[in-house]
Amino acid sequence: MELQKLITYTERVNGGGELTKEEALELLSLPDSDTPLLLAFADKIRQHFHGDAVDCCAIVNGRSGKCPENCRFCAQSAHYDTGVSEYPLLSETALLQAAAKAKAAGATRFSIVTGGRSVTEGPEFTAVLTALRRIRSEVGIETCCSLGLITNKQLHELKAAGVGRYHANIETAPSYFPSICSTHGFADKAALIRMAGEAGLRVCSGGIIGLGETPEQRIEMACTLRDLGVDSIPLNILNPIAGTPLAAAPHLEPWEILRTFAVFRFLLPQAQIRTAGGREANLRSLQAYALTSGLNGLMIGGYLTTSGNAVSVDAQMLADLKRKPVQPQC
Repeated sequence: MELQKLITYTERVNGGGELTKEEALELLSLPDSDTPLLLAFADKIRQHFHGDAVDCCAIVNGRSGKCPENCRFCAQSAHYDTGVSEYPLLSETALLQAAAKAKAAGATRFSIVTGGRSVTEGPEFTAVLTALRRIRSEVGIETCCSLGLITNKQLHELKAAGVGRYHANIETAPSYFPSICSTHGFADKAALIRMAGEAGLRVCSGGIIGLGETPEQRIEMACTLRDLGVDSIPLNILNPIAGTPLAAAPHLEPWEILRTFAVFRFLLPQAQIRTAGGREANLRSLQAYALTSGLNGLMIGGYLTTSGNAVSVDAQMLADLKRKPVQPQC
């Protein structure tokens, strides 16, 4: 690719303009030999809009397994035999302990994530609200949550409890969503995201790359998130789980993953974009490159059903890159 074209695209984005889908696809299709140059320009956009701070978040699997949905990648779906741990909502004490551990590890924010279609109104939802209030006041860390397809009333209650962000991944492009899930649709996710925004919550929504989607559909996913006004985007990379329909899916190559990260930055310059599940298994020795490809966020301390790097390893990576974690503010 011509150097001048990358300069032109970067200057346009930094000046408030946008790439076309065709231009984004051109970047995503670059050869491995040109990828380091693409990453460098994506990182210029990150520096322009966000500086060098890194937003580190952590999650807890607050309720695991027995999910009635049939997402083809998910270890917690009751449709598949994956051997995943199954348990009801964790106790308030356990949730507070997990939040304290996350803060000690350097997390900016902490999210309670529950398996299942939703946490319905009643004792469980009340328990989650109580835990979220206590985490914010007693632990002193920003709170987020991912409780499934909940109601407008519940979203307003979360806002009143001090929750900053509601998380609901769109998972993939709208055109590919029917290929990965049939028990709910993309429209359900989009409606939830809009309701969360109307309730005054910021929205965290991203997806998984490596599900079998085309390059065009990755661009479609990024543009959809932009159209939905999402300001925090976790990018997961499929880590195939035995027992799921995608168990035999091939791992993406590291340079392809990093190109995808960079193109998301070109298309979503003002969003917080973080690398999340699957980075260890897929990026391997190139994990640090994620934070030089335009990303400004990192999920630390493990994921829902898979482990992550030791906290000390990620802390050293940030130090080596001279990137400082954002401090909790609450």
